[in-house]
Amino acid sequence: MIAGAIFDMDGLMFDTEPIWTQAWEPVLATIGVAYPHGLADAVRGTSGKSMEAVINRFLPDVDASYVREAAYAKVHADVAKGVPKKPGLDELLDYLRGEGVPMAVASSSSLASIETNLSNGGVREYFGELVTGVGMAHPKPEPDIFLKTAEAMGVEPAQTLVFEDSLSGVRAGVAGGFITIMVPDMVAPDEFARENAACICSDLLEARDLLAAGKLG
Repeated sequence: MIAGAIFDMDGLMFDTEPIWTQAWEPVLATIGVAYPHGLADAVRGTSGKSMEAVINRFLPDVDASYVREAAYAKVHADVAKGVPKKPGLDELLDYLRGEGVPMAVASSSSLASIETNLSNGGVREYFGELVTGVGMAHPKPEPDIFLKTAEAMGVEPAQTLVFEDSLSGVRAGVAGGFITIMVPDMVAPDEFARENAACICSDLLEARDLLAAGKLG
């Protein structure tokens, strides 16, 4: 029986990953630093100190805290202009609400970005708890953000769905004992995801159909 559903946001519910990908070069240009190839892919799904560590791995001499905060500011400004929803989001949310399943968001983005995307997308009403990984001591791929969200919802991980698009998010969901569903966005599933995710779906509509058919949970 499904007791709850936790959603990642960037790349899963909204097509925000291109915004993040395109943010790094202009942010680094403001401090006279050239964009290093691969940075956008490496930081995807991270937040806080974890993101800063990745930035410094590529650029040891920059102030990673400043770069991270500047990137968040640029992304938030761009997100405020509106971001497309991912295919099947509305259908999946309607299905889960119809089944009486409580829903929450657990994202590496700031709370302001989460609120903006949900409001602009017309889906804020579906979600109770909104949890940000910003400032969290152990961000994804550690399970802390999902465990914190499940505790706030009053649900057990083993009975709770986690929807993720990133590899770090899948690892976090699996590590927390959740029913983890991967819907890949910009990164293909790796061996860990293929072996440990409950399902890998082409989009959220497929996830809805599998749930409706009783093939998940």
